[in-house]
Amino acid sequence: MEGGIREWRTARGGVLLDRPRIAGIVNVTPDSFWDGGRHGTVERAVALAGRLIEEGADLLDVGGESTRPGANGVPVAEELARTVPVIEAIARRWPEVPLSIDTVKTAVARAALDAGAWAVNDVSATRIDPPMAVLVAQTGAGLILMHSRGGVSEMAGYEQAAYGADPTGEMVAELGEAAVRAVEAGVGPASIVIDPGLGFSKRTAHSIGALGALDRFLVLGYPVMVGPSRKRFIGDIGANGGGPLPPEARLEGTVGACVAALFGGATLFRVHDVQAVRRALDVAHAVRKVAT
Repeated sequence: MEGGIREWRTARGGVLLDRPRIAGIVNVTPDSFWDGGRHGTVERAVALAGRLIEEGADLLDVGGESTRPGANGVPVAEELARTVPVIEAIARRWPEVPLSIDTVKTAVARAALDAGAWAVNDVSATRIDPPMAVLVAQTGAGLILMHSRGGVSEMAGYEQAAYGADPTGEMVAELGEAAVRAVEAGVGPASIVIDPGLGFSKRTAHSIGALGALDRFLVLGYPVMVGPSRKRFIGDIGANGGGPLPPEARLEGTVGACVAALFGGATLFRVHDVQAVRRALDVAHAVRKVAT
């Protein structure tokens, strides 16, 4: 794999990166832009997890705070109540399946790791709650550092999407700084994954630019995760002269973005539609192995 990294180390074992690894999204929020609260109970979330595993998910990413445009922050107690019972139930049912907690709060991450999570997916790259890096170091958890700007309520919007002549260069530099902070806090480099944050604090052109230049992120020396799943930039690209495509019409574009990211060097893919992406990436991976 690019960067010479073949395993991502987490609190409960290594995740091999010998082929495309898919993280199925398990949202337990009432206001997700796609799930819309459909999996808000433990029973429904566990049922979704089972379906995603059957469809080919290698990991599951559980989140209890929406980062859609205009979303409001969630109190710690509420986020804990949403996520911890789900993580406990999934870990009990499928202890061999890696779980990550999608949170920017150290307190939530600590409880999730105690409940069975393997890794932390911090969409602020520890900007919002810097002690997160110390917690990850102490627990040996995996850490996904995603590029974004601003707080939870604004990071998915355009308020912070102000870049100079080289937007991708700025993203790489900011992620590099986040990785340095994590390592200085004691996080092992082999525990870090970086994510360009497609659609976060980025206009469509910025997301396309990052997706087309993943090699620049790989220079940092960490595996790359992408999360294009049904995002606004996918709808903008697929508009074909008309209005932006709604989320329900963005599946094919999501698959295309994942295949493009694979050929760009990404190894982890966070998506809602596991089956379609799994089938496409398996074919693309087979072709890529022959081509390289």
